[in-house]
Amino acid sequence: MIEASSALSKRFCMIAAAAGLILSLNVNNASADAKFQAWIADFRATAMASGISAATYKRAFAGVTEIDPEVLEKAKFQPEFTAPVWDYIDNRVNENSVATGREMAKKYSRWLGAIEKSFGVDRNILLAIWSMETNYGEIMKRDDVMRDAVRSLATLAYADPRRGKFGRTQLIAAMKILQSGDIDRSHLTGSWAGALGHTQFIPTSYIAYAVDMDGNGKRDIWNSVPDALATAANLLRKNGWQSGQTWGYEVVLPAGRKFPAGSKSIAEWQQLGVVRANGKAFPNGSVKATLKVPDGRQGPSFLMTKNFFVLKNYNNADKYALGVGLLADQIAGSTGLRQDWNRPFTPITMKEREELQHHLTELGYYDGKVDGKIGSGSRNAIQAFQTRMGLDPDGHPSKEVLTILRKK
Repeated sequence: MIEASSALSKRFCMIAAAAGLILSLNVNNASADAKFQAWIADFRATAMASGISAATYKRAFAGVTEIDPEVLEKAKFQPEFTAPVWDYIDNRVNENSVATGREMAKKYSRWLGAIEKSFGVDRNILLAIWSMETNYGEIMKRDDVMRDAVRSLATLAYADPRRGKFGRTQLIAAMKILQSGDIDRSHLTGSWAGALGHTQFIPTSYIAYAVDMDGNGKRDIWNSVPDALATAANLLRKNGWQSGQTWGYEVVLPAGRKFPAGSKSIAEWQQLGVVRANGKAFPNGSVKATLKVPDGRQGPSFLMTKNFFVLKNYNNADKYALGVGLLADQIAGSTGLRQDWNRPFTPITMKEREELQHHLTELGYYDGKVDGKIGSGSRNAIQAFQTRMGLDPDGHPSKEVLTILRKK
């Protein structure tokens, strides 16, 4: 009886401790929510001093009761700055994105022509941006990606020390958009960082560059593809886009030669032995260009013109601007790079990547979307399979891994 009583006593203590922990967590969460609500109340004065009406503020924060923890998690990882260049490009410049881009070029041909005429920006660049930002609008249909822009920006403003100022500035800009009537509250959605619409404009950029291309009285980059593409074109033009000029050239470098940093004319680069990878002549030797070797001398090399750096006004990452340029060229009919990336594995096509994901799903390693895009879920699944098979768990979507999977 004494032993039974002791066991019951221990069990009671464990239950009580667990209940105490749950109560503590609930109290902490309630405290955090209360602090967030207090922050929202305090921020009202700042917003009104910036021209936001009391009615708009009330409408903006209706239903926003707690921060979005997923926003803080996503803020820790940005592929433009962390993924290897070949991984970043493979997921964005592939047979699927090229084929869809060509379909969209036909579908929106009339609008693209009008936008080119108005803003002087090549249509294929605009299609590439649309693809890079939202996969031609497909991402906007996903509830697991698109979020309430006010809640996202309020979360960053309140809870992210690194992005607090950004969050506050963009939150006020988002409320100005709501106040303008261009979009209603239920459709004011964006990425985790508050980027809006088909072409993912942060609110301050929307205010600076948004265009009503379709003439319906609203600058609606969420529902109007012409408005979204024209807005992207306006941003590029106002940041110095040079009409009729390329973003850059793939080149071949003379072996064993080192090159100084900085911009030189194409003619000067030619004098140093740099030639186009496709064997064609450079159209204009006086154009200034900068040498970039994003994957080292063993990978492809590029001479980047001013338009490459204009693209970085959209997203300040070399990988992003390079992805836009390469995809635009392929949508226009280019066959792609002459020198492939220096990958540590044998690459596979997008269709084969989908097949790889399908096999991993059937074997119970993967439960994500079968779309050929290799993110952390796919890499983790590949690593788990490689470990099971006694292989080096590098997580790469390689021909070698697919060959083994086909035998299972």
